[in-house]
Amino acid sequence: MSEQDEKRPRNLRADLYPVEGFALTVDGKFKSQYPDKEGAMKVGIELKKKFPVIQVAVYDAAARTRTLVELP
Repeated sequence: MSEQDEKRPRNLRADLYPVEGFALTVDGKFKSQYPDKEGAMKVGIELKKKFPVIQVAVYDAAARTRTLVELP
């Protein structure tokens, strides 16, 4: 496995909730999973900057909560 492959977020199955880590949701759909909240928030903010109309949230699998990503 190359170094680039290790840095890429895992794509999630659409029919299952993540059970560990943090997932990025776009318009209510799970898109990618990250090991820490900071990584998910960073990508979420970048998406909001490019596409301010979409709803982006970070899902915490352990707490089963969502945090909306808003531009600073």
